[in-house]
Amino acid sequence: MVVLRATRKVLKRLPPVNAGDAESDTALGDWYVNRIVVDRRPLLLLVSSGSLLSILEPARNVRELPARLIDMVYERLRRLGVDMGFIEREIDAMTPVLVGQTRDRSVLGQMVDFAKTAPYHLPLDGWDNEDLRLLESRLEETPCRLAARFGDAIFPADRASWLLKEKWGTIQAPPSG
Repeated sequence: MVVLRATRKVLKRLPPVNAGDAESDTALGDWYVNRIVVDRRPLLLLVSSGSLLSILEPARNVRELPARLIDMVYERLRRLGVDMGFIEREIDAMTPVLVGQTRDRSVLGQMVDFAKTAPYHLPLDGWDNEDLRLLESRLEETPCRLAARFGDAIFPADRASWLLKEKWGTIQAPPSG
């Protein structure tokens, strides 16, 4: 089970909240979502609470987002180059998708930083899905701090891979860096 945690702006467009105090059973944790606007075009910014890995999608059919989340995460992990076995286990663990309110302010703060960064990585004269994928790849390499000491940076791509291996496989130690 996974919880899709939406900001108030997005929550108004989603099915009623049904998560209560539930917490995700997945390696990547809850997925946070906010609606941002870049170059007068609305986007959905989704961020994994565990890894800070981001997904960017045009803000269409927002009401159907809970039904589309699993496919979006599958495609994002595939683009990241995660082992297919880990992807399948993560996807299997994501059913059902529950909707809830945001509750981790540090994840929301990182989303604000990503939203502020987005316009600088997208072309001014219009952008398409390929540009969004390029932006995702830049954000996955962005050092982030999530309630940590100054020297403890989280790199979303490395953190996501490590969390998936930790939950669905066996590894020795977390990545340095």
